[in-house]
Amino acid sequence: MSRTRTALLAALALVAGASGTALAVVPGDVGLAAVPCTVDYKVQNQWDTGFTTAVTITNNSAAKSSWAVKWSYAGNQKVTNFWNSKISQSGTAVTAANESYNGTLATGGSVSFGFQGTYSGTNALPTTFTLDGVTCNVDGGTGPTDPPGPTDPGGSTRVDNPYAGAKVYVNPEWSAKAAAEPGGSRISNQPTGVWLDRIAAINGANGGMGLRAHLDAALAQKGSGEEVVQLVVYDLPGRDCAALASNGELGPTEIDKYKTQFIDPIAAILADSKYSSLRIVTTIEIDSLPNLVTNTGSRPTATPACDTMLANGNYVKGVGYALHKLGAIPNVYNYIDAGHHGWIGWDDNFAASATIMKQAATAEGATVNDVHGFIANTANYSALKENNFTINDSVAGKSVRESKWVDWNRYVDELSFAQGFRNQLVTTGFNSNIGMLIDTSRNGWGGTARPAGPGATTDVDTYVNGGRYDRRIHVGNWCNQSGAGLGERPKASPATGIDAYVWMKPPGESDGSSAAIPNDEGKGFDRMCDPTYTGNPRNGNNLSGALANAPVSGHWFSAQFQQLMQNAYPAL
Repeated sequence: MSRTRTALLAALALVAGASGTALAVVPGDVGLAAVPCTVDYKVQNQWDTGFTTAVTITNNSAAKSSWAVKWSYAGNQKVTNFWNSKISQSGTAVTAANESYNGTLATGGSVSFGFQGTYSGTNALPTTFTLDGVTCNVDGGTGPTDPPGPTDPGGSTRVDNPYAGAKVYVNPEWSAKAAAEPGGSRISNQPTGVWLDRIAAINGANGGMGLRAHLDAALAQKGSGEEVVQLVVYDLPGRDCAALASNGELGPTEIDKYKTQFIDPIAAILADSKYSSLRIVTTIEIDSLPNLVTNTGSRPTATPACDTMLANGNYVKGVGYALHKLGAIPNVYNYIDAGHHGWIGWDDNFAASATIMKQAATAEGATVNDVHGFIANTANYSALKENNFTINDSVAGKSVRESKWVDWNRYVDELSFAQGFRNQLVTTGFNSNIGMLIDTSRNGWGGTARPAGPGATTDVDTYVNGGRYDRRIHVGNWCNQSGAGLGERPKASPATGIDAYVWMKPPGESDGSSAAIPNDEGKGFDRMCDPTYTGNPRNGNNLSGALANAPVSGHWFSAQFQQLMQNAYPAL
């Protein structure tokens, strides 16, 4: 478990114990407006002789073009390496100064850095920090041995990986639909995400279970062990600006309605002490932030709707507000949607997407500490691991990157992308212990069409196309894909940097209708869900690859469910 110390109030009285913990005594007449800075010092991992730490500074005074944070250790701790700051140490005194790229620190802005250190004996937390000579004192922290402080209600602490050692909630509504299908009982006990995709879903839409009903059911499933509940928070203003099937109910300017009628009620329910024993994982706003990079401006894939959302800032504000409100609840774990390799794996999109995510994670009162991790491939079909070729292969003098399928992408599958993007996110300023989730609900690509080995080496396209598991016509195809199968079953800690494989998209729920279907859910008709559609720049002007006769997004699609079971990999 991590240990945290947050520097909050300049007028705190501190009582430090031998263990290095500190008890904050907060004067009643001191308000947060008087706080010049906060420093969140979090020991993320600790072993017999070493530790790693993440530090986040929030500046509440005048804007800065450079900064330096100082603290002293009570013991023999030594910083051995560091990132996103320049750290020097003289005896017990440590100074962390900005790098050339992160010196700007606006009023209300935050910056994060990390380091690794050694120690012997005890690793007591520092009790005093200064930012450019101004003291920022400490509260009680949120570590397992620290008393509660003013910013950590109840003294609760998050575990490093919420999925480790925990069961995951099986949605009884999805389970019943799956079990009613021929052969569906083979997977009807698998955990899937609960989608809060409109305001009505909070209390239960069309007679369905609302959020409290799901949480109550999770408590019943929990028993005496740990239980994860997976929620998809998905109702941004102008939602999914590059598609129509998943358009939402809120217009581009309705940010206040999003805050007060969607996020605030969700937060109020999740904060109920009745549910404090649950580990609540929230997937924050899929199909949003990467659109601000890939589908705006002069890009051939740009849409007027995405240009609008970039200009008005409501994606960034909405995600920031959700992170801030939900991140304040001690047993909530926020995972931001990170797209997938076939969306942001290219050089032009990769670092820029991480930057816009950092912007959102420090907007509307949020900090990077409100982000527990990221999720890749949500509701998408990209293969988890392509075993028959790698990005480093060459055939007939041409790199795999030059093939039509890869098209100069840096990644060919979701596992390598998730691990690589995690590194980019840490470099961009997110905490070094963030975890990644990968949605494997529909990326199995098994069945008779699954290649048994590499393609022929006559040319690079034959090699890639003959060996790739992902059988889509184009990597940009996303709606009800023909030939797809169930992927890896949900599991915790499957690979380095990966918190879990999850089924965040419930298999059998449609991505969008094959033709226009009137509905009261704000969901439009997207030609990418029409199997006769010949495409647009976002899928290389190829056929959509979608199944026919699909219902509105989120509705049950029996034919797709049967196909997913048939083509499951690993096989059922």
